[in-house]
Amino acid sequence: MFTGIIQTVGNIESVSNLEVGVRLRIAKGNLDMSKFKIGDSIAVNGACMTIVNLDDAGFEVDVSAESLSKTCGLDEVGYANLEGAMRLGDTLDGHLVSGHVDGVGRVMSISKEGESHVIEVLIPKELAIFMAYKGSVAIDGVSMTINNVTDAFSPEDPHSDDMISEGCIISLNVIPYTFQNTTLQYLKGGDKVNIEIDTIARYVRRIVDSRN
Repeated sequence: MFTGIIQTVGNIESVSNLEVGVRLRIAKGNLDMSKFKIGDSIAVNGACMTIVNLDDAGFEVDVSAESLSKTCGLDEVGYANLEGAMRLGDTLDGHLVSGHVDGVGRVMSISKEGESHVIEVLIPKELAIFMAYKGSVAIDGVSMTINNVTDAFSPEDPHSDDMISEGCIISLNVIPYTFQNTTLQYLKGGDKVNIEIDTIARYVRRIVDSRN
């Protein structure tokens, strides 16, 4: 499990094809690699990965074809949010994050409001039901609080007034520290982001479905 509090921004330096999936070489950023060992879990842009090799400069992880199909940003070089798994006695400063990405969202806009930034993200319709005002969501592994939820629709046909659901748009307020110490600072409109829904919301939905 993770907290969604990013420990450092690393850099995916290389992507090598495996028989199934890819292997990533990731520069450690500010991580202390002496605290990690082969077999440990680490979240890379919100996706839980297992360290298969490491040295003082960084580490390697293997990304399965299944993970590649559910995530974005794990098949190309670039910056990555990194967080080691929680240990007994750690404080839970964000919210419980499993590292199991549920889907991919799309950044609609980023604007500056005072010292903070407001990021709006389009959530796919299969995940929209899990979004709630003041609820939690992980965006590329970053624990965020949802400030607003708006249903999103698009015309079913250019010549028709009928509309179809595209999901919802959530609004997130990002404080300066979080913005400056995560990959959120590099986002722009149209970019894709990894989405993990809140674990509590997942189980509430399961309970409701079982009663219907």
